[in-house]
Amino acid sequence: MSPERAQELLAAERSRIERSLVDLGEPIGTDELSTLDNPADQGTVLSERELEEGLLAQLRRELEALERAEARLAEGTYGLSVESGEPIPDERLEAYPLAERTVEEERRQ
Repeated sequence: MSPERAQELLAAERSRIERSLVDLGEPIGTDELSTLDNPADQGTVLSERELEEGLLAQLRRELEALERAEARLAEGTYGLSVESGEPIPDERLEAYPLAERTVEEERRQ
């Protein structure tokens, strides 16, 4: 894969991740719970909070993976497995630009 194409894919991933982080905004605070009288409403708010926190955690992990991928691109090692150094197929990188390992290596993880 050309460095230009890799940069394009990583830029698109950064845009997607950052947009998702903005869309989620801040998690629901505990102040909101104290304004709800109905226990069912409190349960709904708690459930939404847990979902948002989980999504935020996933997006943060993706952002960290993106930063590692950008560093590998700058070093000239993007597209090579961090485990074995074997090339990661372009098809895999097109589908998942943050891939750090081949499919076989990922399955073993």
